[in-house]
Amino acid sequence: MKKLNTHKALIIFTRNPELGKVKTRLAKKIGDLAALKVYQKLLEHTIHITRTLEVDKFVFYSEQIQENDHWDAVTYFKELQNGVDLGERMNHAFELLFSRGYRQIVIVGSDIFELTTNDIQEAFSHLDTTNFVVGPALDGGYYLLGMNALKKKLFKNKKWGTKTVFRETLKNLEQEQVVLLATKNDIDTYDDLKKSSEFNQFLIAP
Repeated sequence: MKKLNTHKALIIFTRNPELGKVKTRLAKKIGDLAALKVYQKLLEHTIHITRTLEVDKFVFYSEQIQENDHWDAVTYFKELQNGVDLGERMNHAFELLFSRGYRQIVIVGSDIFELTTNDIQEAFSHLDTTNFVVGPALDGGYYLLGMNALKKKLFKNKKWGTKTVFRETLKNLEQEQVVLLATKNDIDTYDDLKKSSEFNQFLIAP
């Protein structure tokens, strides 16, 4: 597989779609099978919005690299996440790609149904004139982070998965140039699911 871009890279963090191992908070309400179906729909959306981006795209798997899956090897480079917690894994991914010569790197998850191709393109455009881009999530975290140079502090001393992550990240960036994107809803809980009409089929009647 050849590089599309010599200095722009997109990191996509994904979990291997296995029953009982994805969307565990959501599964407590709708069950493991329904949670897996929700996650598969989110994966399909992420592939749809990233496939045509003219940047090098790297899928970082949570457990093991899968060769023959929805992430085709013609479009996506495949890597494995490495680290004890989310912060260590993200730091490793950024560090790896910066070491390969990329100068603008953006990371997204695979559970933001509101995320669009234009959002990611906008993030890369901002990195032409600023050092950091952050897309805040409604739950207090963030769905996108972009940077021109590795800032390890962003990945340390965070309670990942809590409402304090975005606020603490901005505190780490007080002395930096930062652009904020529109706030979006990621789907981790049943309340998140209710906010998206695309997932009505998975809602449980009261």
